[in-house]
Amino acid sequence: MPGIDTMDGLMRAVAEFDTDGFELTVTAAALERARRSIDESGLLLLGEVHGIRENPLVVLGLMRVLELGSLALEWPEDLAPQLDLYLTRGGELDHALWWLGDGRVTAGHLAVLKAMAGVRVTLFDGGMFTGDWSQRDANMARRLLEVHAEPMLVVAGNAHARTSPTDLGLPMGACLASARPALESVRIDYGTGSLYNFEPRFVRGYCAGAGLRVAEDESLVVGLPEFSEAAVPHLPVDLLRERLGP
Repeated sequence: MPGIDTMDGLMRAVAEFDTDGFELTVTAAALERARRSIDESGLLLLGEVHGIRENPLVVLGLMRVLELGSLALEWPEDLAPQLDLYLTRGGELDHALWWLGDGRVTAGHLAVLKAMAGVRVTLFDGGMFTGDWSQRDANMARRLLEVHAEPMLVVAGNAHARTSPTDLGLPMGACLASARPALESVRIDYGTGSLYNFEPRFVRGYCAGAGLRVAEDESLVVGLPEFSEAAVPHLPVDLLRERLGP
C-alpha cells in the first residue's frame, strides 16, 4: 500500500492497529541477559529495519516483559512537544517531520505509545544530518546519556544499534557501550515480508525462530519469521520542503 498522506488516514490507521494480537515469546537465557543489561548499564538497545508493522509490537513486548517505564526512539527531538500533546490530549501531528516516510514513525508506534500510558518517551535524533555519520551517532549517544530516565529501552535503526565499529563508522551503540560496558543490543531477525521505507519493498530472508532468544553467534535477537508493511505517514518531497522551509 502507499504511504499515508492525510491526517484522517493516519488517525484511522492508528485506531485500527491491534496492540493485543502479538505475543513475544522469550527464552530464559535471553531474558536474563536483557535484564542484566538493564540492571548494570541502565539501557537495552533494540535495532530494527524501519517501516515494518511488527516493530512497535516487539517494543511493546520488551517494555512489558522487562517492566520498563522509559522508552527512547530515533525520532527527531523537535517532535517531542507535539507527541506529548497527542498522547495527553489527542492533538494533531501536523509538523512536517512526522511525514518523512522513512518508516521510523508508523501508525503502529503511535498506537503502542497510546497503549503504554504513563511511559516516559525520549526522542533523541537531533534532526540535522551534516553528512558525518559517526558524528550524528555520537550526538545521539550523548543525548541519551544526558536523559537520566533509566532504566530505558532504546530503539534505533539496526546500523545505529550495533555496539562495535562498522563500515559506516562508529555507531551510537558503540558510543553507549564505551560509557556503559555492560550494555547489550538486541537485533530483530527478519525472515520474509514487506516493509515501507519511502516506498513499498519486499524482502525474502530466513529467520531461525520467533521471539527473544540467544542466537548461534551468542547475540540477542528477536525473531520475526514473517512480517508485514507498516502504515507510514509520507508526504511528497515538494510539499515537505515547503513546510520545512530552506
